Amino acid sequence: MSIAAISPSLLSAGSAADAIACLRTEFAIPEVYGRPVHYFCGNSLGLMPKAAKAMVLEALDAWAVEGVEGHFKGSAPWMRYHELVRDDLATLVGAKPIEVVAMNTLTVNLHLLMTSFFRPTLTRNVIMMEARAFPSDRHAVESQLKLHGLELDTCLVELSPEPGSDFLDPTAIDLAIAALGERLALVLMPGVQYATGQAFDLARIAKAAHAVGAKVGFDLAHAVGNMEVNLHNSGADFAVWCSYKYLNSGPGAVAGAFVHERHATSDLIRLAGWWGHRADTRFQMRSNFEPTPGADGWQLSNPPIFSLAPLRASLAQFSRVGIANLRQRSMFLTGELSRKITDELTDFVKIITPSDPAQRGCQLSLRVLDGQETGGQQAGRACFQALATANIVADWREPDVIRVAPVPLYNTLEDIDALVAAMRCHFVGGA
Repeated sequence: MSIAAISPSLLSAGSAADAIACLRTEFAIPEVYGRPVHYFCGNSLGLMPKAAKAMVLEALDAWAVEGVEGHFKGSAPWMRYHELVRDDLATLVGAKPIEVVAMNTLTVNLHLLMTSFFRPTLTRNVIMMEARAFPSDRHAVESQLKLHGLELDTCLVELSPEPGSDFLDPTAIDLAIAALGERLALVLMPGVQYATGQAFDLARIAKAAHAVGAKVGFDLAHAVGNMEVNLHNSGADFAVWCSYKYLNSGPGAVAGAFVHERHATSDLIRLAGWWGHRADTRFQMRSNFEPTPGADGWQLSNPPIFSLAPLRASLAQFSRVGIANLRQRSMFLTGELSRKITDELTDFVKIITPSDPAQRGCQLSLRVLDGQETGGQQAGRACFQALATANIVADWREPDVIRVAPVPLYNTLEDIDALVAAMRCHFVGGA
């Protein structure tokens, strides 16, 4: 859908987007000197749903009252607590319930799934990823290659944008996969690139990777809760994500993982733990490991109750409004921000996020030009500080990028106006 197809009436009374806009009152908005901030940092840490506190307190009360019996008693027994988020999580990411699980943290899940899906041979031993991947992904890939005794200079292929571009060309990704051919073991790509905000076509990448016999996985840290990812239909072998950004589940929140159902009962090698063992025989304490079918079979330990509790509150909101409605409002809000920056600040700021709404989520990445096309760190830092002074919470990424994300659950057109006004005041002065 193009920006032009999205009517401002989306924000009118009675529309789906208006209902979404009303969710702002369900979030705790930070204040500075008694004034709510204009919060554009949901791509780094989402705001707290007020209902999350009640969910955590409910779990704490169960511990206080029931002790160990809390595993079996009450309205939300801990033994199967992770199952309370399964259906909503599956709906959100376009998967079947058997394909998803909330567990661990993102990089732990990445290591667990790479252990299963990166099984190099003498001739098929290459991992392909983007050159500007989030450092944690790069560290994980490098350590997996070293674990298998493989050399980085021959077994790690990193894709960079063409000179002068901030984006990876989808056709260039296809060609790189085809060129590696039977040498390629695993393609690991993001759903949304963390620094530029570029979104990728998961199904297209998966199709290209499978055509040469490779496995494919995605880091969806900046995509889940931000875009419709449709994981099952994408054909991806696996995916991982965190829950503290667009899923608003709190700092260090429990992460998520997807394993396509075609692997649900496979004999893939894995790093096993007892909570991944079949639930019906788990407490028989057998020494042999019998994995639970589906993504649950990659669990290691019993679920982190106090970390899952806020996710329950967050997913209830997503379930109520639907990711499709959120995405529609997101395109409207980000489109408005992009238009205002382009109209009013084009001499001072370059948007390095794709202009096509289909190729981005809600985040815009901004480079302060400082009189030159390539931007400047000092000028960018000064602008970032000016925004903070104006009660605007944005995000800085070295060396010269300010990231701003109008999150459709709680950001408004008023927030956007305040951001643009603050930048205009910084660059040209005046109100």
